[in-house]
Amino acid sequence: MPLSKTACASLLGGSDHSSDQEKPPGPGLTEPDPTHPDLNHRPTSSDVGSVLARHESVPDATSLASIDRPPGQEEKLPTAKIYHPLSLSVIALLMPASVFGTLARLGLQALVTYDGHSIFPLAWVQAGGCLVMGFALGFKEPLGRFYGPLYTALTTGFCGSFTTFSGWQVAVFQAWLDTGRFHRDWLRDVIDGLTQTVFTLAISLVSVQFGAHLASLIKPLVPTLPPPGRFVRHGLTALAVLIYAATYPAYFRLPASYRHQATAALLFSFPGTLTRYLLSIKLNPMLQLMPLGTFTANTFGTALLALFTVLQGTHGPPSPNACGVLRGLSDGYCGCLTTVSTFAAEVAALDNRKSWLYVVASWVTSQLLLLVILGPSYWAGHVSEQATCTYG
Repeated sequence: MPLSKTACASLLGGSDHSSDQEKPPGPGLTEPDPTHPDLNHRPTSSDVGSVLARHESVPDATSLASIDRPPGQEEKLPTAKIYHPLSLSVIALLMPASVFGTLARLGLQALVTYDGHSIFPLAWVQAGGCLVMGFALGFKEPLGRFYGPLYTALTTGFCGSFTTFSGWQVAVFQAWLDTGRFHRDWLRDVIDGLTQTVFTLAISLVSVQFGAHLASLIKPLVPTLPPPGRFVRHGLTALAVLIYAATYPAYFRLPASYRHQATAALLFSFPGTLTRYLLSIKLNPMLQLMPLGTFTANTFGTALLALFTVLQGTHGPPSPNACGVLRGLSDGYCGCLTTVSTFAAEVAALDNRKSWLYVVASWVTSQLLLLVILGPSYWAGHVSEQATCTYG
């Protein structure tokens, strides 16, 4: 279904001066129906938080293109508070959000990785990121009235970098192959892969909906804050750029042993987030069947992670510096390029048929890419199933 003129202007962050004329509803919008008054309260296409909190759905994926975009006209914001998706204020705040999201993911994974853990560590990561994502979606309109770029920083930047689709897919594939060399038969390998698949989906979907539900309860209690002045806004933009710029001296000046643990990942975090954001802005409005931008980012990032995993497992490993860079590309660029939080919000908001198609297409495509890239390398014996890289 083509977008209306008003909807197109909203997605671009601009204003439509011909709004006085009557417009047909855009995708996901419903005209008032006097015979069914309950349908008149259905949320707009951009109000994904309400869709999730009310356990409703939207008819096509183009209605979800606003998830990654700053709040706009569909939130009934004045023109002065609407930011173009590619404005400096929006892009700049993605920088520290990517850094902090990556730090949160690596830190939480380290915290919950221990002998005898009851659930795989990535489950905590996906649950935490999806919970914050749902909460932020529920606060999109208040965040837009305060300072719109904060919404994109929190959802696309922090939550998108906190969760990782590529890491989940590689973990599932390695479970099929039992790369940990556990004492179990093939049936348990299959069960392990299915466990990581099913429980990640279940935990992520429940978390994003629970976050949206919490937002719907808390939002009426939150007072309206005055928006920041021009000086504060410019200061935030400058501070955001400086925070990301600090990852360069952190990488080169801190001990080399920190590179594979965090500093290399922080260095590559923002490029991964920016790639995903641009794919979302460009491709998500193009296909009604599923969010094409998120699908492309997740599958492409999974393929890249498979390639970097192969390079880290060669029998003649690269130098320690190269190994640190590969680890940074894996945890930083691929971790931020791919996302479960946006993926879960889209799946939860789409109608049943399209949501399941989206899940199956994303999962099967990623596993096939891993089969093509990782499988032959493992089975030919040229690559170890355990990383052979050494770090300085």
